Amino acid sequence: MLQKKSYFTWLKIFIAIILILGIYFRFINIDRKVYWYDETITSLRIASYTRGEFKDLILNAGTISVEKLQQYQNINPEKNTIKVIGSLARDNPEHLPIYFVILRWWVKLFGNSVTVIRNFSAITSLLIFPCIYWLCRELFGKSLVGWIAISLTAISPILVLYAQEARAYSIFSVAILLSSIALLRSMRINTKRTWQIYIASLIFALYTNLFSVLVAFGHGLYVILIEKFKLTQKFKAYLLASFYGFLGFLPWLILIINHFDGINWVSKDLPLSNLFKRWFINLGFTFFDIQIGSSERLFDVKTLVFDNDALLQLNTIWPYILGLILLLVIYSIYFLLKNAPRQITIFILTLMAVTPISLIIPDLISGGQRSTIPRYSIPAYLGIQLSVAYLLGTKLTDLTNKIKHKFWQIVTVTLISLGIISCGISSQAETWWHKYSSYYDAQVARIINQTSQPLVISNHSARLAVIGYMLRPDVKVLFVEEPEVPKIPEGFTDIFVFRPEWSLISGLETQENAQLELVHDFGELWILTKSKK
Repeated sequence: MLQKKSYFTWLKIFIAIILILGIYFRFINIDRKVYWYDETITSLRIASYTRGEFKDLILNAGTISVEKLQQYQNINPEKNTIKVIGSLARDNPEHLPIYFVILRWWVKLFGNSVTVIRNFSAITSLLIFPCIYWLCRELFGKSLVGWIAISLTAISPILVLYAQEARAYSIFSVAILLSSIALLRSMRINTKRTWQIYIASLIFALYTNLFSVLVAFGHGLYVILIEKFKLTQKFKAYLLASFYGFLGFLPWLILIINHFDGINWVSKDLPLSNLFKRWFINLGFTFFDIQIGSSERLFDVKTLVFDNDALLQLNTIWPYILGLILLLVIYSIYFLLKNAPRQITIFILTLMAVTPISLIIPDLISGGQRSTIPRYSIPAYLGIQLSVAYLLGTKLTDLTNKIKHKFWQIVTVTLISLGIISCGISSQAETWWHKYSSYYDAQVARIINQTSQPLVISNHSARLAVIGYMLRPDVKVLFVEEPEVPKIPEGFTDIFVFRPEWSLISGLETQENAQLELVHDFGELWILTKSKK
């Protein structure tokens, strides 16, 4: 008995150390990572600008310094919170307002630096720990499963990466867990108050991320299966709560229907083999990040011109690690089906499966890459972690067979170690796979910063804003609206053209009687060089 008590004491200490590491990884070097395109759009949103308004602003400004460019992304005291909501409604209604509204107030309180903006996501991500513990208590009634779930989420590479991102994914994770807890409590206690709490949590989730609609659909499927397709009192209560929840979301839903123009890059076709490769890699992100095996970009979701297939070659270790993770996840699902009560199994499987299946089906039928974007599948990652936590929590508390118990101890330590190694390496990197089209921007910025008096010209206003976070404050930039070709001002030692349209390349070569030389291929940086002969 004393030995058993000592074992659980050491297990708790082990989990506490992992939690501390998870918190550390969420804040270390948070200001040194590339502030990429999506995060720059976040800054524009909290400054109450649409992309069109920002474009007009810097178009009229002409040649300006990076310092001046960044001032346009600061909060304008003349624009209030209503303007933030309005810019979202007009420009990107698929991005829900709660995160941006709260973040605006956060920035007003603590400042407009990259560190402050990202710290909001990092701090919010800490709420995942008590929420997933609470959810495990609702599901399993075992505290150890909850503690193991905390340790898995603490060093989950995908959750740590997005905890350092100036986007809504951390608060989305919290919203998923809160609405799930509220649903389970409502089904268990079944009082008017608990269903009211579920309504509030559902509205909060729906106004946080559009994929909450799929989470809500999973909740509905769970209730239907639990109630065995019978119109019971609980089923009626759920239907009424869902009705009120979606009624609260209706105003924004109308905006989405009226103003959403679609996202072109998600519908770009991928070969079936590439879909399977990305699904394989994405599953691994739950516990292990394959990017640690290469300094090159894993994939570019917009141009589809580059995939780091070398990492999946059979003469490397990486596909075997991913394969073992896949086997562990499959076995955890089997173990869940075999050992957990029916209501627990159904809840975890619906959380795990509804979102990815909803994305995979249109990709297979009509083409696209929706199902390969990891941030879209955050509900599935949380479901997988719950399933594996139940498996490990059960196996680690079964002391009847010493050999099996030792095996599952090794599995647990190995899995945790993979997460720690992944987060440890990514925490020191300035860029990572989830920066997508901005992956090479830091390299581009270094090339520009090495020159004495550079001018950076681009057809893309938001891209100029992105690169501006990495350039010297005195570097000058010029936004040119296609198909215009600017007259190059005097006084610059180097003329760079960043992410140009071909009309700008050909126009400058003709007008300046010079050549544009490609300096960085993937970064799309060109330099105006010697005169033509």
